[in-house]
Amino acid sequence: MRKLFIAAFMFVSIFGTKVMADIKMGIILGFTGPIESLTPAMAASAELAFKEASDSGSLLGGKKIEPVRADSTCVDSAAATAAAEGLISGGVAAIMGADCSGVTGAIATNVAVPNGVVMISPSATSPGLTTLDDKGYFFRTAPSDARGGQILADITKDRKVKSVAITYTNNDYGKGLADVYKAAVEAHGIKVTTVTAHEDGKADYSSEVATLASAGGDAVAVIGYLDQGGKGIIQASLDSGAFDRFILSDGMIGQSLVDAFGKDLSKSFGSLPGSTGKGAGIFAEVAKAGGVEASGPYTGESYDAAALIVLAMQAGNSADRASIAKNVMDVANAPGTKIYPGELKKGLDLLAKGKKINYEGATGVTFTSVGEAEGSFLEQEVKGGKFKTKKQR
Repeated sequence: MRKLFIAAFMFVSIFGTKVMADIKMGIILGFTGPIESLTPAMAASAELAFKEASDSGSLLGGKKIEPVRADSTCVDSAAATAAAEGLISGGVAAIMGADCSGVTGAIATNVAVPNGVVMISPSATSPGLTTLDDKGYFFRTAPSDARGGQILADITKDRKVKSVAITYTNNDYGKGLADVYKAAVEAHGIKVTTVTAHEDGKADYSSEVATLASAGGDAVAVIGYLDQGGKGIIQASLDSGAFDRFILSDGMIGQSLVDAFGKDLSKSFGSLPGSTGKGAGIFAEVAKAGGVEASGPYTGESYDAAALIVLAMQAGNSADRASIAKNVMDVANAPGTKIYPGELKKGLDLLAKGKKINYEGATGVTFTSVGEAEGSFLEQEVKGGKFKTKKQR
């Protein structure tokens, strides 16, 4: 009798453990590499949303989320793919990430989609990802560079730049954005003096800057990464006196760049996805309360990506991978009650009652038919030692 009691107790204990087991969620970002100064805040923002859902007690009857980080490197597709394989073999229900467009496409194509795992990227912006054969498993809370390049060109025109040299990091992100930007500035009547690629990881960029300088221009558009080649282009330009005005893509905007160059960036400007709407203000307060620095690029998009995953789980009443994929679009778009940062419990409770929600989040989320954010953009300039938003575009 005692043996039967012990066996029954063990069964109940094991069964109970499985029922209440944590749900593993992958976070894959470039914790090393050319945007490593940006990713800690992005990851922390996603983890803030996961914690909010866990602490609510409302997620699938009280389940908790266990975030698992992995390094995409941003630039090494083989390493990123291996890291994603590790996440999936470890049993993650979905992935928040990746970040840079090249590794994001590689992970989606080679790992996530074949295994039926949802990815929601907060920052992969290449236009090529719009037509990715993703079987409904890839989404992004950042808008495509097809629009971002046009916005940057509009700002260039408004800043009365008459001629521009363009350099881009030699990958999917750089080439895609450079192509859009070149066509858009030329449509505005701005002369493009040259378009040249640069490789990341070099110690010196004087030869690249010499090529740009020989072509001339009122400014140089640097489409790259703030912790890598883009920074090197600016350094060599300032050292040689070739350029003192820089037009910066979203991958170039971050505090580490201002810390490096200070007042030398006072004539420069750029843009990145973002919003000054209701959700952005609420997110700033929620993040501050959670000890997260929310002012950096793609922090709001990271929170939103994580939030959409947990809300999609609740909508399908399951952490099953296919169920998550099926429900992302339903929670992202109207109709339904609008849900903002800090209101995940409200959203989870409504979904548990069979009600519809419309997740607005930090960035005013609205997905196109292919699951990418329509998005808005922030015009950026350096004031008082920091990147500041001039206005929303």
